[in-house]
Amino acid sequence: MIHNRQLFSSPSSSVSPLPRHLGGGASHSVLKAPRRAYSLSEAYGYCEKMVQTRHDSLPVASRYLPEHKRHHVFAVYAFARAADDFADEPEFQGQRQSALSDWEDELIRTFHGESDHPIFGALRNTIEQCDLPITLFSDLLAGFRMDLAPRTFTTFEELRTYTRYVSEPLGELIVRVFGHKEPARLAFARDLSAGWQLVSFMQNLGRDLLRGRVYLPIEDLHHFGVLPEGTRTAPASAHLLGASARAWRDLLRFEVARARALLERGRPLLDQVGGELRFELLLTYYSGQALLDRIESLGDEILRGRPTLSRTDRARVLARAAAKQVPQLYFRRTEEVVE
Repeated sequence: MIHNRQLFSSPSSSVSPLPRHLGGGASHSVLKAPRRAYSLSEAYGYCEKMVQTRHDSLPVASRYLPEHKRHHVFAVYAFARAADDFADEPEFQGQRQSALSDWEDELIRTFHGESDHPIFGALRNTIEQCDLPITLFSDLLAGFRMDLAPRTFTTFEELRTYTRYVSEPLGELIVRVFGHKEPARLAFARDLSAGWQLVSFMQNLGRDLLRGRVYLPIEDLHHFGVLPEGTRTAPASAHLLGASARAWRDLLRFEVARARALLERGRPLLDQVGGELRFELLLTYYSGQALLDRIESLGDEILRGRPTLSRTDRARVLARAAAKQVPQLYFRRTEEVVE
């Protein structure tokens, strides 16, 4: 399950509109996309349409991304979005493993210049232009395979191992798209991505329980009394749904603090990247903090609805990000003039 954090819709980009014969890019048709030689415009258009038509749009694809990078971001996310759907969405029930295996085969063919799928046609160009390693894409697929069977995480370290596969490679890929390869910056990107993944775990808690999943450590559920000591039960059991409001409130306060800590561990990245990426990361950081405020205020009500940011909340996030971005751009331009 990859995190979903796009808060600011993206307008039509410079990529040509998606041709009708590509089938609209819906997730159920991804594996059946016609195989032929696609132009880069067609391939990137397919990726953009596929990402933008999802009901739970992906992160780091807002209207504020520069045109010359946005299509690369869409290519990376189209690959991840499709693979995540194979692992999660009902229409792939009974063929999840084979779909992920086919997707991995396409990835390998892409690195050999052989794939004729539109997503991989775009991805091949992005990989070459941005010098992206295959290991990060393989790690994502390994993470999605972890979702093929309901599971629990006994400790936070087990949960963090999961995020190291299912979400952190995505954060690193986006930073690499913008030309950043320094180990420290990549580590910051992984922490930011992990923090956002924890936000998403809590945001989707009620929905995931219905699927028999809970992305919170069992040790925390025991500690705060949400799950009785000694009980190792299916996540969707009555033990969790029947816990007291105070137990859930205490648990979520702790989990929110942990997510904030990870966002803070990654925060130095915001001051180490250029303005093209920095503003997007500022939006990501502040929207994450705003969602955590909302989650903490809900307590056990989070089991009965998915918290989102209102239009007012989004406006505040945008204002906070702009307040941080504009001074930096001013001083940077001033320094350039002085030099």
